[in-house]
Amino acid sequence: MRFYTKRRKMPSITVVSLIDILAILLIFFIVTTTFKERLPQLQINLPESKAAATATSEPKKAILLQIKGPNQISFDNKPITASALPAAIHEAQQANPGCSITMQADKEAPFGTVVTVLDALQIAGIKNIPAIAKPLNK
Repeated sequence: MRFYTKRRKMPSITVVSLIDILAILLIFFIVTTTFKERLPQLQINLPESKAAATATSEPKKAILLQIKGPNQISFDNKPITASALPAAIHEAQQANPGCSITMQADKEAPFGTVVTVLDALQIAGIKNIPAIAKPLNK
């Protein structure tokens, strides 16, 4: 005796919906990576200064050195220790010979940490470092 067996349909995946999802993910990653470079590693509260001026133009890319707390130092948006700072500066100068270094220190940052960073900059051969401050509100 032969029983009737219903033929099963082969399972299939609709590729069109997968392509849509892939396109949305691609757009998401493109948008997020373009804005990531502009976000700083540390949130810095800049001190106010009467002599602070607005920069007129930036001809070259400046490498940002940020000091937040006792052990919170970042160089080019990457966390770094004070002892490794001279080597990182030397590597950055060899990679970009005309680059400049700009320092941002939080107004709550310990002065000892700022002095340690300045010593590391002198060891690396950097003599003139512009410090960033925000203008005093009148």
